[in-house]
Formats: sequence, structure tokens, C-alpha cells
Amino acid sequence: MKIKFIAPIAALAAAGLLTGCNPDRLEIPQKGAVSTETFYKTDEDAEAALVAVYQGFLWNVASQNGASINIPFLLAFNMCGDDVNAAGAFYGDNDFAAQLNEFRYDTNAEVVRNMYNGLYYALYYTNLVTDHFQYGTSDIKDRVISESRVIRAYIHMMLALGWGTPPLVDHVLAGDANPYNCNTDPELGGMDQAGLLKWCAKECEESLEYLDERQGPGDKDGAVKVTKGFANALAGKAYFYAGDYENARRCLKAVIDSRNYELVSSDRWLDNFHIEGDANEEKIFETNIEYNSNLGFFDYTSRTGWMQCQYWNWRTDHFVANVVAPYCSIEGWGGLGVPEDFAEEFVAYHKDNSARLNGSIINIEDLVYETQYQAPNEDINSWTREQKAASNRVGLNNLGLYGQSFYLPLKPIVRTADLRTPGEAIRMNNFIIMRYPEVILLYAEACLPENGGNPEDAWQLVRELQDRAGVKDEYLVNSAADLTLDVIKNEKQFELWLEGTRWFDIRRWKDAGYESLKTQGTDIPVLYDKFTREPQATDENVRWQYGSEENSRFYIVDTHTAQDNGAVVGFKDGKHELFPFPYTVTSINPNITQNPGWTN
Repeated sequence: MKIKFIAPIAALAAAGLLTGCNPDRLEIPQKGAVSTETFYKTDEDAEAALVAVYQGFLWNVASQNGASINIPFLLAFNMCGDDVNAAGAFYGDNDFAAQLNEFRYDTNAEVVRNMYNGLYYALYYTNLVTDHFQYGTSDIKDRVISESRVIRAYIHMMLALGWGTPPLVDHVLAGDANPYNCNTDPELGGMDQAGLLKWCAKECEESLEYLDERQGPGDKDGAVKVTKGFANALAGKAYFYAGDYENARRCLKAVIDSRNYELVSSDRWLDNFHIEGDANEEKIFETNIEYNSNLGFFDYTSRTGWMQCQYWNWRTDHFVANVVAPYCSIEGWGGLGVPEDFAEEFVAYHKDNSARLNGSIINIEDLVYETQYQAPNEDINSWTREQKAASNRVGLNNLGLYGQSFYLPLKPIVRTADLRTPGEAIRMNNFIIMRYPEVILLYAEACLPENGGNPEDAWQLVRELQDRAGVKDEYLVNSAADLTLDVIKNEKQFELWLEGTRWFDIRRWKDAGYESLKTQGTDIPVLYDKFTREPQATDENVRWQYGSEENSRFYIVDTHTAQDNGAVVGFKDGKHELFPFPYTVTSINPNITQNPGWTN
């Protein structure tokens, strides 16, 4: 389908520049442009405008969105959790993420600013559709309007969860507009966060009748566009976080009862996060990335997570022999760390052969001793594990791994097959927005007695998820009586790790994970190899992998450099529950009320 590009803002600017010119010279049609007056007419126009909606969402929400080496969505909605460390070559490396992880960011934080701006940029494309097309003129236009409304609802839901009461923008704003927070907007009657979330759910429900249904679990097209399934899932999630569990159950059950989604087998679990799993049976919605030989390098960088796959990859130059290239063919910068206690809980909950455990994190010894090394170290591959464990030709160099524990991330690590070409940091697998396990776990929590539900309706779904994951027998749900909030907490923490849910959950649960955020930044680990660096007298809280130096090669020490440099670290009640509105917004819009605890 050919996309028509419309530039009303550019046209207005051009008109201003031409003021005072000879009127006879102004009647020259602009080549390659279509005016808004002539464009929003036909079904073909509607389909083209919808392509722009998806493209705008991909550009501004699911890719770099102006950042240099990261996807702001992944950082904004994951790095504030208790299940990740901001890592890198050393303290100060990738500080845009460490600020979030240690709760020392301010109203100028680039990740928060980029994410906030990106969400509103994406709204613009949805509002172009809803402003210019009306229901009732054709089936195609009805569907286009509805798909746009659901994407708009998703964007507002993420804004509500991140910022509480952001402006509700359901139309294209004038250039001089200064929108209010939704709770102070005189036209919205004091809409609070829950009210905005319910508005999102209502938008989805009102769109349902015009949307396509996914045609079974094998329908790949139905996983990369807005369908009834995604609309119901989104409505259910919005109702859930608004505290309306009855309506959440109703909408989420519609997704389950549709039978258009199912869990993939355990041997395919890790494929969910790679190109082999694009649009598979359990994908509710994900952005679609396709190879196009006509696109150049920088066309791809704006549509994908260019360098994000390097940023979260293992730190290549801190290994004695390269363990990264054999797995994915590109260098890594070590930006994502696994907290020690999270890894211990992950291991304790799962069987040794668990697909979920072994696909999510990897023991430093397994990474170093089981890698199939490339030139000039191929001879190492013929060694036994014991020989590798005794050799200084493998392992870590004296710099160690900042922000890492004895387990490193595996789930987000790119494979060579995911890349546009081997060795190039352009990741081509789709960007996941929602998977079926999230629907199951939201539904299960809504079915708890304390939420007015019946666990009998959900326990078998959770058990199916546990069986697929490889959970130890003592933690399995065997009846409705076994389905508790603790079970759901564990399943959400491990199944949906790095999928943008943990931060929102621990804020409302206010459990041990929430309390641990208050000490974030006081004990950042560094993983070392005793073959290249012996523990030093100044090292704090040295921990050997197997309890003592005699039977361990790797050890961890704690650091707190930001705190040593005078930074205030750790979550603060009454402040960090919500992101601040960026200074770049509040400084020019007097109608925005800053969130509690923040000063502009």
C-alpha cells in the first residue's frame, strides 16, 4: 500500500514565510504533498492514515524515539523495578538508566522526557484519524477509526500508569494549546488516574464491534494489528489497574474464551523473544518489523532498537575470551544486570531443567565454560569443563562486570538470526506489547476472593503456565485453594520479567520488593574473577559464589559510588510513585501541575 505523507504544520510554516510575496506566485501546488482537505476522503486514504498510525507508534513508542543507544520504553517501565540493575563498564556508564534504577533522576531525566514525548507524538497520528473520519461511512473507515482509538487508549494507559494524571489528548491540538492535567481539565470534571484508566477501557469497548477477530492462534496477521483480542485485553488491564476487578474479569475472560491465543510449548518459550517467535500463538499484540531491501541503514535505525541490543548485551571487552560473538555476532556493552537476590529466588522457584529459568538468566560459570569459542580460541572447545575452570584463558579480566551478580541476563540477549545482517546492531524481531501470559495472570489476580472473584475460574490457567515454565512441585497450584496472591506475584515476576509490568505491580502491592527500592543505589554489585583480581582490603561485603574462596572462582563486592559522590539514592515515599512531568513541558505549559514530591 502506498502511504501519502501529509504535512499541515510544514504547510502553515511555508505560508507564513511567503507572506508579502506576489499572490500570482502562490498558486503553485507543492510537489509530493497532499492537502488535508483532499486527503481524508476515501477508504484508501483511511488505510494509508492507519499505516501512519502504526508507523508513528513504532517510531515513537517501540523504538529509539530520539535516544542514542536505548529504547526509552524498555528503560522507563523496567529500570525502576527491584529485579534489574543498571550496569555497564563502570559507574557512570549508561547513567541515563542508573539514574532511574537508583532513584536519583530529576525532571530533566532524558529517559522520562523521551518516553513522555514519544507517547504524545504517537497520539498525534491516532488523532489525525479520529479527527478526520467519522463512523458510519464505510466498514473500512469504521475499522480504521477503531484501531486508532485502541492504540490511543493504550498510549493513555501507559501515560496514566507512569504519570498519574497526564493530559487526555483525544484530538489534534492547536500549536498554541496548553493542555491541563486530566484531573484539573475544566472539561473533564476532575478525572483522576482511575478515571483516565476507565476512559481507556471504554474507548476499547466502544471500538470492539468494528474490529477484526484474530483467526485462531496460528493467525500471524492477527498478532501485529489491533484486534478484538487486543482491545479486550487492554480494556481488562486498564480496568484492573483502575481497581474495577469485575469489569477486568469480564474483558480478560473474553480473550481467554476466544481461544485465539494459547501458550507455546516449553521448548519454544525463549523463541517468544526472538525472530522465530514473531506473531506466534501467545502474542496479543506486537509491532511488526519487516525487511525491505529499499530501506537504507538509517531508515532501519529509526524503526528498530538500534544499539539497544548492544547496550543490554554482555560486556564483551571485560571477558578474557569473547563469549558474546559466538552467541550473537555483535559486541555488548553490559547495560543490564541481574540482582543477586532476584536470581536466587528465580533459581529456588524452578526446576533445574526449567525452560523459563534457563531462558531468562545464565550462570556466569555456564556462560564461561559452555561457550563454543571462536578464533583465536577454538582449541578451548576441546577442553573439559574442569580444565576451563582452572584456566586463566577464559573468565573475566581484572575490570570485572559492574552491576552484575553470579547470573547474567539471557532473555533479552539478541541472537544472530534476529539481526538485519550478522554483526550489525539492528534487531529485526517484533517488539512485544502484550503476551497471553499477562492476560492469564491479570485475570487470575482479579479472580482472587479479596478482589471479589472466584479462584476456581482461574487456577487451572495458572497451573498450565507453571507446567510450561518448569516450576518446582512444591510451588505448583493444584486447586483453587492454592491460588493466592503470592503465587501470582511469583508468576508475574518471573514470566513477565523485562516486559514492563513489575514496576506497576510492586507499587500497588507495597511488599518486600517495594521496600527494597528504598535502598537502591546503596549496594551495587561488581562481579570479579579471582584469577585476574584477588579481593582487596577495601572491598565491601565480599561474597564468594559457593560460600568460600577455596571452592569458588567468582566473587561479588558491593559499591555505592553515587552515594559516595553525594547523590541521594533510593525510592522516596510521596515522590517516586509517579514520574515527574518533564521540565521541558512544565516550563512552557503553565496548566500542567507537577506530580507530588517533584519541583520544576
